[in-house]
Amino acid sequence: MPERDADFTAHLDAITAEQLRAGGTTKWARPDGAIGAFIAEMDFGTAPAVTAALHGFVDSGRFAYPPKDLAEEMSRATADLLAREYGWRIAPERVRPLPDVLAGFVAAIRHYSAPGSKIIVPTPSYMPFLTVPATEGREVIEVPMRRGPDGFTDDLEAIAAAFDAGGGLLVLCNPHNPTGRVFTRAELTAIAEVVEAKGGRVFADEIWAPLVFDSRRHLPYAALSQVAAAHTVTAVAASKGYNLPGLKCAQLVLSSDRDAGLWREVGFLAEHGTANPGMVATAAAYDRGGEWLTQIVDYLERNRATVADFLAARLPRVGFHLPEATYVAWLDLSDYDLPGGPAAFLRAHAGVACTPGTDCGVVGAGHVRLIFAMPHPVLVRALERIAAALDVHAG
Repeated sequence: MPERDADFTAHLDAITAEQLRAGGTTKWARPDGAIGAFIAEMDFGTAPAVTAALHGFVDSGRFAYPPKDLAEEMSRATADLLAREYGWRIAPERVRPLPDVLAGFVAAIRHYSAPGSKIIVPTPSYMPFLTVPATEGREVIEVPMRRGPDGFTDDLEAIAAAFDAGGGLLVLCNPHNPTGRVFTRAELTAIAEVVEAKGGRVFADEIWAPLVFDSRRHLPYAALSQVAAAHTVTAVAASKGYNLPGLKCAQLVLSSDRDAGLWREVGFLAEHGTANPGMVATAAAYDRGGEWLTQIVDYLERNRATVADFLAARLPRVGFHLPEATYVAWLDLSDYDLPGGPAAFLRAHAGVACTPGTDCGVVGAGHVRLIFAMPHPVLVRALERIAAALDVHAG
């Protein structure tokens, strides 16, 4: 490993759970003192380029309502990134500011799906995709993903049936949270064919695109074809790759003339909550944060390998597919039949706070979602606590 990488790794390894608790974030400021592994954020700060840009922003005192140039610079940086990293060429004016991806999801439901139509969500899923539609008066159709020896895939027949049952908008999370899949061109093309045949729409959540492992390449769904572009609105953000969730900034990419035209009429409210510092940080991350991101991906790959190796050696009864992206481990503890469910058990008996699998859909029973974007020594401690608690339970 080059010296620079070794120093970077040592710096992250040195971060302690005590320091993280002292930081007072929701993930760590827990009265039970549990290790925080339930909120999808990293414990590593952000890129120096982002920090420098934020210091400059604070010194500028531009704390009024968002100036036009901040949004334009963020849109330009996003369009440059999409072209540079994924070969997806989008005019900057088609990249619109949002406070977060969920604001884009709400907007997609309100403006880009048929009134009263149902929202199709492959499961397991990011939790709010299952709960937000109800706030818009919409029903969710859960479509369990197929689980095979090589991981999870979408059930195309079931998705088609969901459209026939009144579905109007398909949620496509790629890379996928919580299974970590990076869908291939063939898989995405097959989805597009189903959606187009049923006259449906797609909300593509591609927030995890920067965190792809093993030299894989993220393919934006709307970049597949003109057909996919016409029925899709896409949400992206720097918040996962560059650890900026609290800065309230994401981007909605409008890949069709029709959708862009409608957005000019209805988009004001959805854009309104976007924060000035978030737009500054996003532009800096996309323009100048690549070297830091490369090192973070290397560190996360090390943590991912640690989870896989630990489970294979110490907890072979735990079901696990190596994620191809994200920093989420989707763990199947069904074989242990844990009282109260695995998340409650691990919190009480291992001191590790994970997301209950049932929050990710009915198919999540017996599972937990564990976030491994933490300092490596803390991750090892969390895994050892889990193993000890399961060993005691198993007798």
